[in-house]
Amino acid sequence: KEQIKKEIQAKENEFAETYNAGEIKNIGYYADDAITFYPNRPALVGKEAIIEFLKADLVENSNKISFKTDEVFVSNDGNQVVEIGYFQVIDSTNTAINKGNYMSLFEKRNGKYVCVRDMSASDVLIP
Repeated sequence: KEQIKKEIQAKENEFAETYNAGEIKNIGYYADDAITFYPNRPALVGKEAIIEFLKADLVENSNKISFKTDEVFVSNDGNQVVEIGYFQVIDSTNTAINKGNYMSLFEKRNGKYVCVRDMSASDVLIP
């Protein structure tokens, strides 16, 4: 279980590093049929839709994101992992502007875990 947690954290780190570098490329994080649920918007269906959303987000800001895997729940056969984690977004002055929690469901496909579903919830109260 600890090894799988490290593997999932490495995927989160790679995702954050790629995003924070200002480029979105296929890093193998999302499955082709992934669905992600961001707050205050309809679900993004498919890896291409998710990537296009992230690219548009990068145009509008220079924020940096980080993820911390808190818990993983691994299926008995090891083919599925539910991850519960914490995220934080900082702006160009290193001020935290958003933080919260997320859940991601990973499936092992072709020997590697890919995210098939994820959602997040912000701790920041919107006035």
